[in-house]
Amino acid sequence: MSAPDPHTTPTDGRPGSSPSLAGQDERRLGGTLSVLVRQKRDHVELDRLLHELGSAAPNAQDDVLRRLYRLVFSHAFAEEAVLWPVIRRVLPDGEALTLQVEREHQEVNEIVTEIEATAAGSAERQPLLDRLVAVLREDVRDEEDELLPRLQARLDVHRLRALGLAWETVRRTAPTRAHPVVARRPPGNVLAAVPLTVIDRLRDRVDRHIQHGRGPAPRLHDASRLLTRAAHAVEHAPLLRRGEDPSTAAEQP
Repeated sequence: MSAPDPHTTPTDGRPGSSPSLAGQDERRLGGTLSVLVRQKRDHVELDRLLHELGSAAPNAQDDVLRRLYRLVFSHAFAEEAVLWPVIRRVLPDGEALTLQVEREHQEVNEIVTEIEATAAGSAERQPLLDRLVAVLREDVRDEEDELLPRLQARLDVHRLRALGLAWETVRRTAPTRAHPVVARRPPGNVLAAVPLTVIDRLRDRVDRHIQHGRGPAPRLHDASRLLTRAAHAVEHAPLLRRGEDPSTAAEQP
């Protein structure tokens, strides 16, 4: 007798009921529209960027970091807004599982905030970069080896594809910078989405112009600093901390 199709027969979602995403092809993960395939593709791109960062000269690190931030923070925001609430509903231990990953996301936000305060090639930067790489790799392992296989075991292929559409929509319109003060959970993170996305993506554009020497440098640097201050003002709004678990709350100045 043939084995049941894991896409149409949810199991109880216990550890080990589905193998790691790393060992599954796209068909088994639900096809190209599935949230599992979308997640895995981002993880592959993250791995590529981490290798690029490891071999980059100090004067090239900031460019790689900007691309890495744009991937990591939009990806994590979509997880926290779309995926983790579902996991908390469908898994009996979903609260503990998602909280562990939210703590990793919070640590990434805090590390990146410290990195942005250091100069390329400085003695203070390399330990921060090493820790960033370690936490990001740990986060991928936790997601691909436990959280997402557990989700796969509980949802059929149609729900995985619907989640994929929702996740991709949020990811494409999510903030792209570190915001350690904003809640890692709804409703705070959802309320933060629009203002911080607009500010972050404007800042991304300004910083690209600075990098490529397009336009007057002093004005561009002033614009980048102004956008940074605007983001900090927005993220400290009390409403944007609603839903936060105390263990992921950043200290406010």
